[in-house]
Amino acid sequence: MVRNFVAEANKTPGIGNAFSFYSAHTPSYSLTVDREKCKKLGVSISDVFTTMQAYMGGYYVNDFTLYNRNFHVMVQADTTFRQMISDMGKYYVRNSSAQMLPLSTLISYKPIETAPLISHFNIFRSAEVDGVPAPGYSSGQALEALKQLADRVLPQGYGYEFSGLSYEELQAGSKTIYIFLMSIVFVFLFLAALYESWSVPFSVLFAVPIGAFGAILTLTFIPSLSNNVYAQIGLITLIGLAAKNAILIVEFAKERVDGGEELIRATIEAVRLRLRPIIMTSMAFILCVMPLVLAKGAGAVARRTIGFTVFGGMLAATSLAIFIVPVLFVVITRLSYGKKQLAFLQAHHDELIEKQKLAEAMNIDPVLDYELRKSHDEDKKDDPEKK
Repeated sequence: MVRNFVAEANKTPGIGNAFSFYSAHTPSYSLTVDREKCKKLGVSISDVFTTMQAYMGGYYVNDFTLYNRNFHVMVQADTTFRQMISDMGKYYVRNSSAQMLPLSTLISYKPIETAPLISHFNIFRSAEVDGVPAPGYSSGQALEALKQLADRVLPQGYGYEFSGLSYEELQAGSKTIYIFLMSIVFVFLFLAALYESWSVPFSVLFAVPIGAFGAILTLTFIPSLSNNVYAQIGLITLIGLAAKNAILIVEFAKERVDGGEELIRATIEAVRLRLRPIIMTSMAFILCVMPLVLAKGAGAVARRTIGFTVFGGMLAATSLAIFIVPVLFVVITRLSYGKKQLAFLQAHHDELIEKQKLAEAMNIDPVLDYELRKSHDEDKKDDPEKK
């Protein structure tokens, strides 16, 4: 069964080389004790097995002390009397009547082929099968192909389990999505605290899929790399790196908008002024990961996987995000601020700029100021005497 399973595995796409050290063709002997005859002749079954153990394998009796040294007492047949299985005919066992009976009258044996070592996994007898993914396939794809093969080939009564790194990968695979979600949630909360807004951070976070798209595209066009744990580490790193470029644009544009400048003009000015810092920081980081991209020698695949993931993601985040992030910022700002608030900010542009210059330490909030002015205007309408 193991041989057929390994042969089918080597024919399956996605599995490069499957093999097993299990063998059931080692020459052995199957020894049978005639229990009915033992019962008729008054011989205890345990005495039969104890006799075979003592003569063939050795039996511990006790210890004794001589010349201040301890010695073990072992009972065992001499080498010349335990070389062949036929020598067991020379052994005798005592029955209940104190008669010595030859062991050959109570046992029988025959040559067979069996496994030299029987291993167990989760209590059940098992045979270990090892292998590696085929070139161009990830370890996850190879494991999935192996599952489908086992469901198709193994007969009823046979099962399979994964162990070692394969088991750990399957256990961690379902948790990867939660790690990505937690990373994005934390970045969103930090941005919400930075901008004091629940809507503006979305224009920054929408730059993350662009970087992830570039990383996945890079891994797809390089057959020697796969989407393994190192690639996932690179993708998590890209969440912060891609958001960094978007922050440079959004933060400057938001300050201009809160200062009363027109939305489109503020966004274009932010992109113009922040383009050089974005290019400089992104190119510096891309050049820093080049040693990982060009890595050779032991562990080179792991380093190249992280390097190419970050390299492709940063190229996409740098070349595409500078066009997409401003558009997202304009759309989200219009939806979150509203026409009235934007009109109010533009109407009080000079006043807000003056406040920002003279009282920056006071942290004037245009939104709060707008609400206070709006409330004051409504009070004047309700109470004519205040006019």
